[in-house]
Amino acid sequence: MNRRRFLQVAGITTATLALNPAGKAGAQPALVSDRKVADHPEVKGMLIDITKCVGCGMCSVACQAQNGLTSTQNEELDAETWTVVKAVEVEADGEQQKRFIKNQCFHCLDPACASACLVGALEKTPTGAVVYDGDKCMGCRYCMIACPFNIPKYQWDSPFPLVRKCVFCVERLEAGEAPACASACPTKATLFGTREELVAEAVARIQSEPEKYVPHIYGLEEVGGTSVLYLSDVPFAELGFPTDLGTRPLSEYTWAALSKLPAVVIGGALVLGAAYKLSKDRGEEDEA
Repeated sequence: MNRRRFLQVAGITTATLALNPAGKAGAQPALVSDRKVADHPEVKGMLIDITKCVGCGMCSVACQAQNGLTSTQNEELDAETWTVVKAVEVEADGEQQKRFIKNQCFHCLDPACASACLVGALEKTPTGAVVYDGDKCMGCRYCMIACPFNIPKYQWDSPFPLVRKCVFCVERLEAGEAPACASACPTKATLFGTREELVAEAVARIQSEPEKYVPHIYGLEEVGGTSVLYLSDVPFAELGFPTDLGTRPLSEYTWAALSKLPAVVIGGALVLGAAYKLSKDRGEEDEA
């Protein structure tokens, strides 16, 4: 790409970013948490009680069947594995024990992945699911960098790669059904319902058995809250959960950075343009 073409692209990028969905540069779009989840009872979620999970992997099998995925491994997420159950060794009651952790997209209330996507390929739906539109995706993979839980995965071995992750069985949600993983759980370790109901259930379990549970609902406030919540009898840090995320939605930080892009692009274009003009003038002087 020559200098002229670069400046043309920079100008187009500036114009595109300046005309954000709110209609003017620097205007921040409304966030789900700003509108309060309690005011939106249709927002669904899942409550995962780690004390009840036996590691059978039926949730992962159901996820594979529901979404037509081909992977058979069940330890780490990848483009063909959207739900996994991982065994973690912990010390409890003075002895080494295993805990089984179900892992999939947390479906954040204000998803950083969606806020980082420049083309709107990721979107938080009214049902609570964070969904992905591969037709819009330009493959920048900013969503993978933005996600605090390291969830989105890329089809590195595909000639036409997409970003892949759990979409909360959004078709089932819209039909009034629970996600496949929750329906398949034989021990009811994964409960499905409205987020408000699940929070109330989690609080009730902690209050009724305070000696059993850690007094914390993971996902209640982390990064502004998530639609997937966890209960545990072992501190979450010992189970590998990130515990230093804070309670502010990461999308606020993302927007703060993206809102500066028009000025950065304009400034960069001016600097490069001036450098090109200076270089050209010097070349003409040398020829003279």
